[in-house]
Amino acid sequence: MVGKANADDSAKESVKESVKAGRAPSMPMARDPSVAVAEEYEAARRKGTREAFELFIARHGDDPLAEQARAELKRLSR
Repeated sequence: MVGKANADDSAKESVKESVKAGRAPSMPMARDPSVAVAEEYEAARRKGTREAFELFIARHGDDPLAEQARAELKRLSR
């Protein structure tokens, strides 16, 4: 939590400095959603529980990685 607070503070300072310098504040690049989904899948795979895979499927049922999660669920059922 402290790390996030520090990151928020430094981001605010950066914006203030940009405004003082006469520049418009810039937004960070948006994160690639497919990377975020892949990270969630890897987290579910590391956990290796039915609950983790079911949660991933509930959140990302249309993603191609959901098929892999379903296969993992079948494997766990055996």
